[in-house]
Amino acid sequence: MSLFDDAVLVLKGYEDQEELRQTYLDHLATHPDGMWKACGDGHITASALVIDPSRGQVLLTLHKKLRMWLQMGGHCEPGDETLAAAALREGTEESGVEGLTLLPGGPVRLDRHHTPCAWHLDVQYAALAPAGAVEAISDESLDLRWYAYDEVADVADESVVRLLEATRARL
Repeated sequence: MSLFDDAVLVLKGYEDQEELRQTYLDHLATHPDGMWKACGDGHITASALVIDPSRGQVLLTLHKKLRMWLQMGGHCEPGDETLAAAALREGTEESGVEGLTLLPGGPVRLDRHHTPCAWHLDVQYAALAPAGAVEAISDESLDLRWYAYDEVADVADESVVRLLEATRARL
């Protein structure tokens, strides 16, 4: 199965945010290249909120280009077999944390936002950090920092706050 086909199945199975979910499916129906950065009308991206429930913390990255505290995430790549694999790859690459596991149950949220390259139709997962996880800053980050759940709203935008709320509701 292709990444495109996996994305369609994941989105069809996602039961929340009906209107936005349909926007994503319509985008893919009209853009055969809608998974890739080259699609100038927008593209599916995958992200992962790295969370340590035992410590009540999330790991955020200070994005180098956007200069905002965000969850880990980005563009799908040809080697990604599934959206979940893309989210896990992005989470691992950008956090430096080995041994992340995705929270079961598929995506936690969808978030559509405009970036300098195009519209991102982000499929957002949550990734559980193993005990004693140690982060390492990647080339895409200015900084990485663990934040207590109640600190996130002070540093990040509303999309990250909503992602954390949805993740905590699923834990």
